[in-house]
Amino acid sequence: MKYLLDVNALIAAVWTDHVHHAAVDAWIEGKSLATCPLSELGFLRISTHPKAFAARMDDARKLLQDFIAKHETEFVAADLPALQSQARQSAELTDNYLADLAAQKNLKLATLDRAIPHEAVEVIS
Repeated sequence: MKYLLDVNALIAAVWTDHVHHAAVDAWIEGKSLATCPLSELGFLRISTHPKAFAARMDDARKLLQDFIAKHETEFVAADLPALQSQARQSAELTDNYLADLAAQKNLKLATLDRAIPHEAVEVIS
């Protein structure tokens, strides 16, 4: 099984000072991983935000690049049309899109979020 990392899982996997880093790092050991434009862009946005990690963009890109190389992470296209996503309200848009994308690609969406009711979701614990 291959796992598409959502934004929070990717952030926790890369940032060693993240509260869930140890759990996510242990969970990904030996697993086949994937990212997509949304998860990578979310990682870069939060990593460089002044109220989050406040990294320089070049540094955040390097961290992401190193993670992808180290874990031989596959890049999957976010080619599911937005209108095919099953979100019912605005707060669900990104989570459900990623879960629907994972399902379309025969992947599981790896997340720390226990509140995504979707058959393609696997919660990292």
